[in-house]
Amino acid sequence: MRRADRLFQIVQELRRRKLVTARHLATVLEVSERTIYRDIRDLAASGVPIEGEAGVGYVLQRGYDLPPLMFTEEEIEALVLGARIIESWADPALAKAAGDVVAKVEAVLPEELRDHVSRTPLSAPADHRAAPLSVDAAAIRAALRSRHKLHFHYCNAESLASERTVRPLALAFYGPVWLLIAWCELRGDFRAFRLDRMREMTVLEQRFAEERGKTLHDFVVADRARRAQLKEDAAALELVGD
Repeated sequence: MRRADRLFQIVQELRRRKLVTARHLATVLEVSERTIYRDIRDLAASGVPIEGEAGVGYVLQRGYDLPPLMFTEEEIEALVLGARIIESWADPALAKAAGDVVAKVEAVLPEELRDHVSRTPLSAPADHRAAPLSVDAAAIRAALRSRHKLHFHYCNAESLASERTVRPLALAFYGPVWLLIAWCELRGDFRAFRLDRMREMTVLEQRFAEERGKTLHDFVVADRARRAQLKEDAAALELVGD
């Protein structure tokens, strides 16, 4: 957890209870009590009105609140619907993160907008057909962030099996399928892999740096050119047909 998120959670815990001990906060946030003491000291130094002491507990002065976030009703609906889609279609770790985001936003919304979060009449039902995965999507996201290469077995649409080592560049959702956009070392080119066709995936220790011609930007440029060419070819075929 980032320190900024931890400080936010400390304030939230203080808002919910009359008296909060450092031990309770350390347990909830999975850090040491020494870390909590330091965080409490820094929050107080930044102007958060916290009273108390180590060994006794801490209290947030009545009337203190975080600055309100200003959203229109449509912006709230967009946020809630996006989170519900993620909760319905993504892996458990990302689904939980989406729910946590909505809870954090709801906690700091002005009173007149807070109820609109729970009353938003937009949903993404969970009883849908999602392509089952045998690989860890959360591990793929972590590899994307840290730029670690991936190795996995893959079976394409023609049921041809292969082993791939790739540089992961992006994840894209084409319901009900998730695609991994990557630079494939076997093919020496960009490829899109369906996560539901990947097996025995391993995050390698080997990291990669951005290299000209092998980046996500390069993929986007190449993909746009390919789509434009396909459109031109289709138009030419129509002319021939006429």
